[in-house]
Amino acid sequence: MKNTREPAAGKVYLVGSGPGDPGLITVKGRALLERAEVVVYDYLANRKFLQYVPEGAEFIYVGKKGGGVHAHTQEEINEMLVEKARAGRLVVRLKGGDPFIFGRGGEEIERLVEAGIPFEVVPGVTAATAAATYAGIPITHRKYTATVAFVTGHEDPTKKSSNIAWDKLATGIGTLVFYMGIKNLPTIAERLIRHGRDPQTPVAVIRWASTPEHRTVTGTLATIAGVVSEAGIRPPAVIVVGEVVNLRGIMNWFERKPLLGKRVMVTRTRSQASELVSRLEELGADCVEFATISLRPPESWHDLDTALERVESFDWLLFTSINAISFFFDRLHERGMDARDLKGVRIAVVGSATAEALRSYGLKADLLPDGEFTGKGLADTLVARGHGGGRFLLPRALKAANALPDTLRAAGGEVVIAPVYRNVRPEGREEELRSMLRDRAVDMVTFTSSSTFTNFMFMLNAQGEEDARELLRDVKIASIGPITSRVINEAGVNVDVQPERFTIADMVRAITGFYQDNG
Repeated sequence: MKNTREPAAGKVYLVGSGPGDPGLITVKGRALLERAEVVVYDYLANRKFLQYVPEGAEFIYVGKKGGGVHAHTQEEINEMLVEKARAGRLVVRLKGGDPFIFGRGGEEIERLVEAGIPFEVVPGVTAATAAATYAGIPITHRKYTATVAFVTGHEDPTKKSSNIAWDKLATGIGTLVFYMGIKNLPTIAERLIRHGRDPQTPVAVIRWASTPEHRTVTGTLATIAGVVSEAGIRPPAVIVVGEVVNLRGIMNWFERKPLLGKRVMVTRTRSQASELVSRLEELGADCVEFATISLRPPESWHDLDTALERVESFDWLLFTSINAISFFFDRLHERGMDARDLKGVRIAVVGSATAEALRSYGLKADLLPDGEFTGKGLADTLVARGHGGGRFLLPRALKAANALPDTLRAAGGEVVIAPVYRNVRPEGREEELRSMLRDRAVDMVTFTSSSTFTNFMFMLNAQGEEDARELLRDVKIASIGPITSRVINEAGVNVDVQPERFTIADMVRAITGFYQDNG
């Protein structure tokens, strides 16, 4: 007998994503994204949130921009939510700011209730509080005001009458925050002044609050419309009116971040990029994650397996990357072995970050380079300390520089190289990369290995349409160290930033110093 029952209803979660900074989404909001089967998202919802969503989920963009540019009408969005939930799917309606503060969340919920669809609402940080906070403006302060009002700035100025009680609003509330008011700013200022607000009242206009494109301009009710016009401020922006704006001079913290407004491309794999990205974003940078390498196990584990069968015969185990450590221990555990099987073998690593990764497996490095954190530096230190004639096991990438093994062999050492991973070039994003560079949408590209650069250049030249060096003409280049820099220079590309010590932390410090010196 044919089953005519409709599928069980799913559920819709209205989730406020906050003002733009991905870190301002709630813990619950992120957890729901990690379970989502359908994500319906707005223009103001940061696309970086989509990285939390499981593979295979459906993404539907329904953004609305100023000027009447809408991907879907509100009615279409309402029906879309009902349709997807009736199909039995978990739907996250991701909205900028808070769903119930000028977010039309109430209208969407009314339609869900009418259709009998289960729902929940997860509040978000609204643009008013976030914009003011990130501009260094406390919207309430006991010395200035105990009242604040959130007001739509989107009323049609040609209407015969307004739904806003301007006579009460102008003088009855200490701080006024207007949403979506850039187009009507001259009218807003005129009405406040006409109804009794002092023309010298301070005003701040904050665009793209909390994001790397964050920008603030200030003036008074009498001057702000001209200031905004001259500065070219366009939506989305929030308007803050009140004496508290004067506190911005001492409380402005976000706009003092040294990398604010700089867009930096990170070419590491996503699993590796987190430290570099988080450090750069903490300093205000807008990071574009664009992995030019993908890590895969070797086609054969024969060399490593053979070495592990007689691991006690080695004097030293050498690690020149965090990747090598990860793949090595994964294989060690697959063979039913663990760190105890390495007893008697000393371990040397190329630098402090590698040493930290080793500690996560319960092991402490016996030796780090005395000088440069490179393979050659590690080899020179081993030789200088009298260990050059030992027997070494070197788990590493299938293709890697040979300075380390060559130096040790020249000193009388025996080096067994065991490939534990391969660098594979990702495919399918070549045109996206060229387009970003062609549009001058990137200020700096970072390279943390020679392979990230080699693959990057291949992707630029994959179709032979443009000269890669021309695409990089206005782009600054940051390199982790001399080996990577040499490969970059050999391709005819200049390196603008290279740290003295070859760690992620030092690389970030060098990038920051570069922009502080050069603007």
